[in-house]
Amino acid sequence: MTPAAGRPSTLAVVSALGIVYLVWGSTYLAIAFMIESMPPLLAAGVRFLTAGLLLLAFVVARDRWQRRRGVPGDALTRPRAVEWRTAFIVGALLLLGGNGMVSVAEQTIPSGIAAVIIATTPIWLSVFDALLTRRMPSLLAIGGLVVGLVGVAILLLPSSGLDSFDPVGIGILVVAAVCWASGSLYARRGPLPRNQLLGTGMEQFAGGLVLLAAGLAIGEIGGFDPGAVTTASLLGLGFLIVFGSLVAFTAYIWLLNHVAVTTVATYAYVNPVVAVALGIAFRGETLSPRSLLAAGLIIGAVVAMVSGRPRDAEETGPVRESAGLESEAEAQ
Repeated sequence: MTPAAGRPSTLAVVSALGIVYLVWGSTYLAIAFMIESMPPLLAAGVRFLTAGLLLLAFVVARDRWQRRRGVPGDALTRPRAVEWRTAFIVGALLLLGGNGMVSVAEQTIPSGIAAVIIATTPIWLSVFDALLTRRMPSLLAIGGLVVGLVGVAILLLPSSGLDSFDPVGIGILVVAAVCWASGSLYARRGPLPRNQLLGTGMEQFAGGLVLLAAGLAIGEIGGFDPGAVTTASLLGLGFLIVFGSLVAFTAYIWLLNHVAVTTVATYAYVNPVVAVALGIAFRGETLSPRSLLAAGLIIGAVVAMVSGRPRDAEETGPVRESAGLESEAEAQ
């Protein structure tokens, strides 16, 4: 997708980038608060189901308003079965496999470290895209993958003390990054409605249902005590619904339509920095020299890959509304 013909103001671009940087970077902290007293998959399911319903209601209401006043634009059409199938596949990969697994992993992994590992998503995306198109991955992509995996391996090294991380939690986060990458690639190719917000609402709604089904299937409801839910968890959930899934989403989609993809992609290495800083400030998380080294390797690999994209890649971005979910992922 090329930037829109009408060039937006610098203030508008900076404001939208700031929202994506800060809000998506803070979702890792919000998840940590949310799962303090809520089951991770069920809570994530409520988040995305609510956000999806709100987006769908807004799209329908806006369409009716435009029809009544004769506002020009594409009329909203009922989604086809094949489009709902895409929404459920994307929702399962990105929101269950991606965001849901982050929620599960943050039960044992600090939010800042979780954000650092999820920052490897663009690396996996580049490698998988090369494999699907049967092109040899670029040396930059291969190097980024190797360096990123070295960073993850450093976090898995046996250690005692505050910087000892649960290997299962680290593994879950790596799986989450892989799911985000594979789901993003499918989202670019699967049939979805032309209306961006409609497609996004469908994906969040479908992903929310899948997350709820998964949470029920593994018995999360059995150990859940609604009376024990804390104010911090409720505030975390509310923040994720309103700001993580609605406000930042809108800003991200707007950016995709108005600026180069390489500019938008900078969130991939800014979000971990924000997440680490917030984790230290609000949850007392610590970063040992080993953690700093691993974070530097992973974020450095992503920076090199994003900044080293060829010019043709810079001007071509996601053309579907699912593009917003590609990084929510990160979302978170």
